[in-house]
Amino acid sequence: MPSTDISATSEWAALTRHAAELRTDGVHLRDLFDANPGRADRFTTTVGDLEVDWSRQIVADRTVELLLALAERAGVAEQIAAMLAGQPVNATEGRAALHAALRADPGGGSTPSDAASVAAAELRRMAAFARAVRSGERRGATGRPVRTVVNLGIGGSHLGAAMACEALAAFCHDGPECRFVANIDPADLAGALVGLDPAETLFVVVSKSFTTAETLANAVSARAWAEATLGAGVADRHFAAVTAEPGRAADFGVAAEDTFALWDWVGGRYSLASAAGLALMVAAGEDSFAEMLDGMRQLDEHLASAPAAANVPLLMGLLAVWNRNFLGLPARAMLPYSHRLRLLPAHLQQLHMESNGKRVRLDGSPVSFDTAPIVWGAAGTDGQHSFHQFLHQGTTVVPADFIVFARPDPDTLGVPGAEHRHEALVANCLAQAAALAFGTPAPVDDPLGPHRELPGNRPSTLIMAPRLTPSVLGQLVALYEHEVAVQGAVWGINSFDQFGVERGKTLAGAIVSGLDSARAGPAVAHDPATEASIHRHQQLKHRLL
Repeated sequence: MPSTDISATSEWAALTRHAAELRTDGVHLRDLFDANPGRADRFTTTVGDLEVDWSRQIVADRTVELLLALAERAGVAEQIAAMLAGQPVNATEGRAALHAALRADPGGGSTPSDAASVAAAELRRMAAFARAVRSGERRGATGRPVRTVVNLGIGGSHLGAAMACEALAAFCHDGPECRFVANIDPADLAGALVGLDPAETLFVVVSKSFTTAETLANAVSARAWAEATLGAGVADRHFAAVTAEPGRAADFGVAAEDTFALWDWVGGRYSLASAAGLALMVAAGEDSFAEMLDGMRQLDEHLASAPAAANVPLLMGLLAVWNRNFLGLPARAMLPYSHRLRLLPAHLQQLHMESNGKRVRLDGSPVSFDTAPIVWGAAGTDGQHSFHQFLHQGTTVVPADFIVFARPDPDTLGVPGAEHRHEALVANCLAQAAALAFGTPAPVDDPLGPHRELPGNRPSTLIMAPRLTPSVLGQLVALYEHEVAVQGAVWGINSFDQFGVERGKTLAGAIVSGLDSARAGPAVAHDPATEASIHRHQQLKHRLL
């Protein structure tokens, strides 16, 4: 791994000068397109079914040359190869980051065959379980088939699977309904259980350690809910587990044949292709799940083999570095023009900000530059009537990723006017990208001219595909996974640990005893602000008694 601070290199300095020159020259996207009528084709790259148009990014040919030189100096290709080969790129925990092995061909490719073989074997177990549930062979304690699967997880054990299940709703027509619970707030579980019959409900507990506080609290409550109707000892018929600690799952009551493996070489936010996606496989079926994995595999192979100038995840990662570090743009909006992808921004928020929200380099020294952007967003025209005003005329420029499909979801075609309405959706997407890039001049002789003017020159990337299918979803997920890895490689940080998340869990465990005055045990000392908040909580709680 490179030990040089990348910001101290001549390549970083060259990009800094180049960005200053663009600002000094007042270069606008209108000028870049006027100077190069073929720019849209020149700056569109294709991978799988994805057409990635980054012509609306504030870059010239020289920018790309300098970014590729920066990637070479940072050793990005070597670091990506090390990740795919199973080397311990998660240096702080001494672990590999082998999410690509989850969807690899065990007989080939660039990922280790042993990891790919283990993952493939577990995938076969998942498929057998999903077939049994979907066919009615796998039944509950009273002999009735499963009609609803409730996934209990949080973070990477929730966001990816919930997003994918929603995204692939058009392909989930033959399986049980799937619901997802993450929050420790009991309202989340209560809402998910509305209308459900315990005799026809299967819970999937997803926790690598099988100690995650939120997930275990929901699992214990769900078990009590089921046992209140079905009697004690029914967990083995109404619970499955996805964990790296099968002994703890067994202690909870989950049968060994219904317990599926996770490994320490897969981080939660990268685990959709593992058994963390079990609920999705039950809902959509093993064929759709396999198609999603195939889409991911296409991106893995592209990342490993495509030349740098045509390597889409590499280019997208470098563009993100350009925007964050050289244009000084702190945020990034994820704007899928697809109702079914409305949970994608939350998944990508975790992927970027948990992976690269780091302040020290691999050697422990502080970074001297900004790392992860602030990622946020919403789906389609909903966002236009919410925060797009800020995007167009706010004082902070926010690069945006637009995602749109040429055809509507197949199960929507029964809606009157569906084709026309989908064309209107696409038109809105293209219009927003155009307005951000090119703006609108102030009307002449209009006293409200300054209020109506849109400055434009606000960068975006447009990702288009024929239709939202399982394969296309897999391609999108893997594209962003690899883009995040590229950014981390440039910055010289660890994209695969999350000590900040773990510290919050530790503090919460110490505080919870102080909030419950009925609990026995010695008092735990806290900082003055927390002590005051605990006291205030007790007062407010007793006010309602």
